[in-house]
Amino acid sequence: MLHVRSIWNGAISFGLVSIPIKLVNATESHSISFRQIHTEDGGRIRYRKVCELEEREVSSAEIGKGYEDADGTIIPITDEDLSHLPLPTAKTIEIVAFVPADRIDPLQMDAAYYLQAGGAPAAKPYTLLREALKRSRKVAIAKYALRGRERLGMLRVVGDAIAMHGLLWPDEVRAPEGVAPDTSVTVRDKELDLADALMDTLGEVDLDDLHDEYREAVEEVVAAKAAGETPRESPSAPSGGKVLDLMAALEKSVRAAKESRGEEPEPARDADADARSDSDGEPDAASASGRAKVSRLPQRKSARSAPKQTGGKKSTSTAKKTTGASGKSTQAAKKSTSSKTTTAAKSTASAKNTASAKSAARKTAAKKTTATATAKKTPAKKAAARKRTA
Repeated sequence: MLHVRSIWNGAISFGLVSIPIKLVNATESHSISFRQIHTEDGGRIRYRKVCELEEREVSSAEIGKGYEDADGTIIPITDEDLSHLPLPTAKTIEIVAFVPADRIDPLQMDAAYYLQAGGAPAAKPYTLLREALKRSRKVAIAKYALRGRERLGMLRVVGDAIAMHGLLWPDEVRAPEGVAPDTSVTVRDKELDLADALMDTLGEVDLDDLHDEYREAVEEVVAAKAAGETPRESPSAPSGGKVLDLMAALEKSVRAAKESRGEEPEPARDADADARSDSDGEPDAASASGRAKVSRLPQRKSARSAPKQTGGKKSTSTAKKTTGASGKSTQAAKKSTSSKTTTAAKSTASAKNTASAKSAARKTAAKKTTATATAKKTPAKKAAARKRTA
């Protein structure tokens, strides 16, 4: 049983079943509070309640409630005026519905309370409601009145107890208008993959391992000052700076997370080209200018193809020589990839050699054709001479 003072006594209305309960806070604050003092002498600064008409301090018994109208007029409201209001939830937590837990928007969640059974008679109906909530896997939506106003609440099971979360009314939650970026942004798959890798590297965490480091640092300062010592200086946190390269920042975050967990980080990839590539996967001008890339020149087809031969041995010999020259030119082109000017010069020379070979082959073929025609004409002249002699 909690040894905490209850802040509200009433009952849970569950149909015709009434369950007496006490409302106790489920959370507590560990924050360090400071008093206001006079810096010159350390005296406490106190606020006094003064009537502005009489200009004198008044006691709590003399203070009441009043509503300020739009024109500044104060309308007095007494406790008797409020006690006559038809408010059925004044001392009752009235359950109005049961819904799945995922129907509740976390933005509506407010303060949390434990509902403590009010004595032995409340044990049986309290346990009945708790087990019904467990089996249905639902939460109860209820209305109750606290601190002068009616509120909305959600009842759920925590361990063997029933807890109630205060909920904001739906019209008290603002819509997220004008919060998201209004510019069109395209997120690429590579960036999503790196974000997923960072999430996997960070992994899960046990919430019990998290603690308020700022509060601990403040406690150390207070303890040092109380002992008459000089508080030690805390290391300044590194500034985040402006993110210029999202891909590089993500990769650096993944490596840092792995190092913090004692894992061996993967070698850094060339993220600049990936981050600056456009939609077609081509690096942009900024990426290309920042890094030189050496690539082989494509081999020319004209240097490999041998000319067609139609003549005799001489032309074949010439073609072989030409082909040999082309092969040498091709090898020279492979060796000279670092110099574009030399390659172009040798390729031009190879082309000239090929053209010379073709020209020589044609001349040789023409000479042979002329010789053949001359040989045919000679027997014909001899036959004509014999006929004349006869």
